[in-house]
Amino acid sequence: MTTAAGVRRVNWQAVFGHPEPYPEQADGIDAAIDAAEDDGFLVVEGACGTGKTMLALTAGIDRVRDPDSDYERVLVLTSVKQQLRQFEEDLRTINDGLPDDWNPVSGLTLVGKADVCPYSRESVAGIDDATVYDRCEGLRERTRNLVGSAGRSPAGSRTQSGDDGGVASTGKLVKEARAAQTGLLDTGASGGGPDYLETAGEPTPYLPETAEYEDTEYCPFYATFLDDLPEEGDPVEAVPFDVTELGLVDTEELVRLSAGYGTCPHSVMGAVLPHVEVVVGNYYHAFDPTTVGSFTGALVDDSTFVVCDEAHMLEPRVRELVSDGVGDATLRDAENELTRVVQPVEFDDGGKATEDADLVRGELEDADVTLRELKETRDFVRDVREEVDRRVTAHLDRTLPDWRADLTRLDDDEIPLRDPEEPATDELTEWAEAAGYDEGTWVRAETVGAVAARVLNSAEEEDKRRAAPAVGRTLANWARADHTSFFREIELDRTWDETAREDSWRRAYNAHLALHNCIPGDAIAERLGEFGGGVLMSATLAPLDVFREVTGLNALEADGRPVVERTYGLGFPPENRASFAVDVPKFTYENRGPPGEDNETRRAYVDACAEIAASPGNVLVGMPSYAEAKWMAGELDERLSKTVLLDEASDDGATERLKADFFGGGEKVLVTSLRGTLTEGVDYRGDRLAAAVVCGVPIINTSSPRTRALKTAYDREFGDVPASDASGSPRDASASRDGFEAALTVPAVRKARQAIGRVIRGPEEVGVRAFVDARYARDSWNSVREYFPETEREEFSPVSPDMLRFGVDRFWSSVE
Repeated sequence: MTTAAGVRRVNWQAVFGHPEPYPEQADGIDAAIDAAEDDGFLVVEGACGTGKTMLALTAGIDRVRDPDSDYERVLVLTSVKQQLRQFEEDLRTINDGLPDDWNPVSGLTLVGKADVCPYSRESVAGIDDATVYDRCEGLRERTRNLVGSAGRSPAGSRTQSGDDGGVASTGKLVKEARAAQTGLLDTGASGGGPDYLETAGEPTPYLPETAEYEDTEYCPFYATFLDDLPEEGDPVEAVPFDVTELGLVDTEELVRLSAGYGTCPHSVMGAVLPHVEVVVGNYYHAFDPTTVGSFTGALVDDSTFVVCDEAHMLEPRVRELVSDGVGDATLRDAENELTRVVQPVEFDDGGKATEDADLVRGELEDADVTLRELKETRDFVRDVREEVDRRVTAHLDRTLPDWRADLTRLDDDEIPLRDPEEPATDELTEWAEAAGYDEGTWVRAETVGAVAARVLNSAEEEDKRRAAPAVGRTLANWARADHTSFFREIELDRTWDETAREDSWRRAYNAHLALHNCIPGDAIAERLGEFGGGVLMSATLAPLDVFREVTGLNALEADGRPVVERTYGLGFPPENRASFAVDVPKFTYENRGPPGEDNETRRAYVDACAEIAASPGNVLVGMPSYAEAKWMAGELDERLSKTVLLDEASDDGATERLKADFFGGGEKVLVTSLRGTLTEGVDYRGDRLAAAVVCGVPIINTSSPRTRALKTAYDREFGDVPASDASGSPRDASASRDGFEAALTVPAVRKARQAIGRVIRGPEEVGVRAFVDARYARDSWNSVREYFPETEREEFSPVSPDMLRFGVDRFWSSVE
């Protein structure tokens, strides 16, 4: 294989995990490799069956294994757990097919502490999913405090360097923990021998409880990791296995190898990740500033080939990660924490000596923070909370004067702090300035909050995540962020707190100061620009001109980073599927009215769904909202002999039970919201799904202040960008994308296409796919047909309601 310049490169087919690639895969791999060699990116829209996962892994590993390439690793980012498993499976397939004289491709799956902490996994020592982060930080801090930072003892263990010369070494801590277990063995406790903590099918060397040294609780797993760390050099030397010889190390293997040896799996994961060839994680691992700063920063450089899977979610996911906010309860806790830090010094100055006064003074001196700044930040946090209280109360008095009579009537709400459609300084900033708090007060809160947390962590034994750092960070970001691309508001989220006063809004709401990044493209482009190159891929990226603009790829290309595009249609036999765009009145509020209203539009949608739901097998019906899903489920339940299941907004456990019910025995209809979790990222492979219906275009609430601010920001940023159709061909020169289109319509159509894509997942599968709404069927001022790739526009040909039954019956007769 040769490049356009005629230079011979490594044959990627030695890496490819199957005997022969699909033509689309071969084309895509070549395109990805060529783009990466020029520090660029390949953007792939590929329908199910394209083999995008193997395409991206092959191209990335080819670059990593090529001795003439600067790439050292592949970083895979995905927002869907199922896809994470697919990358793991494909990496194993690649390793199974490598030439005999090749080393396996090393890989690691990144997960959170709750997934790898031995105590959390087994819910022992008072540690579980809810407490693991706080308890872990506390245990680590006490473990480090026990051994200090003086370096190595003569035996090779770290020793403490406190004022008294130290009281322990890591080796001693490990020995103490193991001795406790040996004691059980020697005394015959538990009758049958020691009660080892077991996890991932492997016994560990420790008890199911955390260890203690001189009445101080610590983590023996973390102590072992510290004990094995080299005095100088790479932390990977503390890892008890050679990751380069094992191929993929998934979560269970990581825990088994680490905890079975007695060391901390999470620390091992951090030590190993710069040294493996393929790292599989989620968007947090590359785009969340906190995660990158504390854990995955070593992966973010130009020696990394990045793969963004489910890239249609890149913009909304990163928007969440680069936005900020803090709740009323967190403000309250931060004020209390700052008060507890101030009081020892105030008492000491007043003649009431306290043992923590010197500790506070020492921390303040080390951090170059004055007591005056500490007090000012405390007062500022208190006053911000009081101002939020005043604004929430005034808002409720204005919109629902008798709200105190029945707090259960209150719904989620938003209080904008500026006109959503007129970028300007927000009202909270203006209030602060009038109250005497300048920009320095906002920004300094970040440092003060961090110092307060350090003081409390040293003075108080409780394992608790401190509120002051989060509040300080948010206040600082509030002052730093501009007022054009960021929108500030108070969010009122329904909750219920019996401890609050009966006439207080805090009984029904948690108020949240929200700083929304409306346009995350700059943050995406900046981070992507730090990687060497890579692939961004999904089954639903069209229109590509919108995707490139809102993710910052156009800005990267303008800076000399090539961006190459590929679009691959559904490659399975066309006779195995029937595709309809049903021409019924648009499912807009003007046409349909509220749920439950009996009118021609609603009857047309029930009729269409009932016709398709008669298909032999399971049927998925997607509605624009959960309220509409509830209405449709009730209508279909009266019309059909099949069992009708309703998906309502619920927790993960309820969703998993619903999926199991849907997949298990007997034909059913599942009705859900197109903005829920069951219409993308869920595996409906095989006979799990015979048909899918999408009703309406799932555009989010356009009257919300946040939505209006988002639309306005996109209007200002992209309103004059020439538009092209979904295939990339320019439209009329006078046409351009507006904010509504880029921010709302295009993401809604992608949601609809994701739902339809659940039906046909393999070459042997058959099924019916239907979009029900005139906007999918005909060209009009608000038609969405142009947002489909050309191949899909051709497949989803318009059909009238009276011809739908004929089309569905004819298809099932042909495949039977």
